Amino acid sequence: MSKIVRLTLFKIPDPALLQEAASKYSTLSQEATKDGKPYIKVAQAHPTHDDPRSQGYNFVARTIFESKADMDYYDNECEAHGAIKGLLKGKVGGPPLVVYMDADM
Repeated sequence: MSKIVRLTLFKIPDPALLQEAASKYSTLSQEATKDGKPYIKVAQAHPTHDDPRSQGYNFVARTIFESKADMDYYDNECEAHGAIKGLLKGKVGGPPLVVYMDADM
């Protein structure tokens, strides 16, 4: 079965917030649990290179899930993801851009 690879792009104007967000994502795959067990296969996030082609998006989070159901849980019920949302809410330039795809791994 294909895994779900999700990329979330942010416009974060505050450099200190960039570092704080990267730190939160670095522990997400251990802290996020579903039914008492970690369920995120990979969670990574990094600032982008400064380039006009980025259209102002300067931070990318990459998460890999076992299934679309796990990604839906992440969006709607995950407390660890809620903490990241709380950290970034009202501090980013516009809504994040989210894309996801099936990936054989």
